[in-house]
Amino acid sequence: MMISQVKHEFGPIINSDSQILILGSMPSVSSRKGSFYYLHPMNRFWTVLSAIYQLDFVNADINQKRELLLKCHVALYDVIESCQINGSSDSSISNVYPIDLEQLFRIAPIHKIFLNGSKAFTLFKKYFPNRLSIAFPLLSTSPANAKFSLTDLVNQWRIIKCQ
Repeated sequence: MMISQVKHEFGPIINSDSQILILGSMPSVSSRKGSFYYLHPMNRFWTVLSAIYQLDFVNADINQKRELLLKCHVALYDVIESCQINGSSDSSISNVYPIDLEQLFRIAPIHKIFLNGSKAFTLFKKYFPNRLSIAFPLLSTSPANAKFSLTDLVNQWRIIKCQ
């Protein structure tokens, strides 16, 4: 089967008050169809943020999610601008074109970058070695990472609020 190049079709959530940046690898099929982050119903990203910030990200609509992120000074994007990918499988990612990370630093005073999952961190190390001093890998919130409980995720992800 021929895998075509998939482009990230929606931009970052960021403003001039953003202090931390959370980067995933590439949006899932569900997220690409819905043109927004972490839309797969089994992804625990919004549940984790709800637990950490004590705000209802889970039941918020897309515009409310965006507003809540910015209220918490959180920017959100992905490491990959385009790539070849089979469905939503991070392990199938190839032919990567990374985002323009420096453009985000021109918008906001980002102090720390958190990578959602090992693939995002591996790609970040490869493409942005000059920013590694402020980058921290976190457990993936993906449904493919079901071996970790929600409690495990929340406990590790709490570091994003300690800014």
